[in-house]
Amino acid sequence: MHNHIINASVQIVPVVRDRHPYEWVDEAIAIIQRSGIQHEVGPFATVLEGTYEQVMKVIHDVNEYLYTTGCAEWIANVQIQIRSGGDITGLEKVEKFR
Repeated sequence: MHNHIINASVQIVPVVRDRHPYEWVDEAIAIIQRSGIQHEVGPFATVLEGTYEQVMKVIHDVNEYLYTTGCAEWIANVQIQIRSGGDITGLEKVEKFR
């Protein structure tokens, strides 16, 4: 895969009763924050920006964390936008509305 900037939307939906789902979501967001990747936390999902490898590593790390720390079940909704000819950022898609 190329090294252009891509963006992805990641939503983690814990299907659990052992604790409040937001606690698992907060821990997933902490993994994203520690990654150092460009991100923006939203009310329904977090948007990531980086190379394909960087973005996919963060998604992997979040899922691996949930698995290894005992989250019983979760849904990971992921949308990825890739532009083969260059970078694609979230800002270029929303700047006209800001």
